[in-house]
Amino acid sequence: MTIATTTTKKKQPLKLRHELKHNINPQDDLILTSRLRKLFDHDSNAGSHGSYRVSSLYFDTPSDKALKQKADGVNQREKFRLRYYGEDLSFIRLEKKFKINGLCGKHSVPVAVEQVKRILNGDIDFLLSSRHPLLIELYSKMKGQLLMPKTIVNYDREAFVYEPGNVRITIDRNLRSGLNSTDFLNPKLFHAPVHDGLAVLEVKYDEFLSDIVSMAVQLPNRQASSYSKYAVCRKYD
Repeated sequence: MTIATTTTKKKQPLKLRHELKHNINPQDDLILTSRLRKLFDHDSNAGSHGSYRVSSLYFDTPSDKALKQKADGVNQREKFRLRYYGEDLSFIRLEKKFKINGLCGKHSVPVAVEQVKRILNGDIDFLLSSRHPLLIELYSKMKGQLLMPKTIVNYDREAFVYEPGNVRITIDRNLRSGLNSTDFLNPKLFHAPVHDGLAVLEVKYDEFLSDIVSMAVQLPNRQASSYSKYAVCRKYD
């Protein structure tokens, strides 16, 4: 079975971006949200309330390579995940998120529901005929490293964009875990709250961060963190 979404054999270009993360409490969230809504436009994916649900299924090895590399602060690491938004299963993507010396990047490719079902069932030979490097890489690592679905991560995202510097600001709230389930294609699956009342502020940008963005996201006594939604949800496996 071939992947109808693409026929290219070219590798996706390596594009690295800066990424800043902060844990924020409810009071900081209110202050930031009010400020950001006045200054920046919402992401085009946002609904009428400016936010949308993100559902991701993360992969890892039997020895939890990705989880351990995150905890150890390894300078060059990667994570594979499947992702869709809201309850819309017509647009699912396989993504590989990677970090190199503090900079982050992402490669992705659309996949269909039936293809996701086959991946979750371990029926992955079709990936070899996809002609897409990322799908072939997933096959190689599922075979060679025994990469497998591990944890569903679910949260509500409010996102803002600012064109100069290609800036994207997100606030992720209500972090939830699928616990031991990998029933990724079930939007009605119960997800247990694991956020402890905190939200996560993320700022991604290319070469520079403009002063208006720096001032907009500034909070007293807040420092960048290495918070990982995947790592938090893995605690509840």
